[in-house]
Amino acid sequence: MTEQNSPPAPPGLESRHLCTVEFDVGGGIIAIGASPFGEQRVGYLTGGRVLGPRIRGEVLPGGGNWPRSGRIGDASVGTFDARAVWKTEEEDLIYLTYTGRSLIPDDVRALFADPARPPVDPSRYYLRVAAVFETASERYRWLNGTLAVGVGEVTDFGVRHVFYEIG
Repeated sequence: MTEQNSPPAPPGLESRHLCTVEFDVGGGIIAIGASPFGEQRVGYLTGGRVLGPRIRGEVLPGGGNWPRSGRIGDASVGTFDARAVWKTEEEDLIYLTYTGRSLIPDDVRALFADPARPPVDPSRYYLRVAAVFETASERYRWLNGTLAVGVGEVTDFGVRHVFYEIG
């Protein structure tokens, strides 16, 4: 097929800042251990904050992340299986689910395990997520058709994700 006969390329992806979410993981991460399916862990959410130009509120307690991890060379590679409920400033409820990938070099993982450590520069590891939303709210119904991607960082309270709405 020549360029003249090729179908037009689809438009590229655009993004805009949706919100920054700070997820509190007050109980820490529970290590289930290595099963035949990989290293399983669980982190329960104890709260958090949603801060954005079009949406603000809180993360309700009770959600969590059920990550699974393995190895690539000298690093841990992981997947996310997370759920949370947000309550907006207007009292609307939004259900969020996300998946994603992490790549944490062994030296960084050792720093994460030290409770006295200073914050680790997020450029030293990879933490990316893809999120979808569900809500009955008229005010936020636009979220039902939104895909967001996020860049994450480990914090002393849990994790912070900066979410971008993909258009």
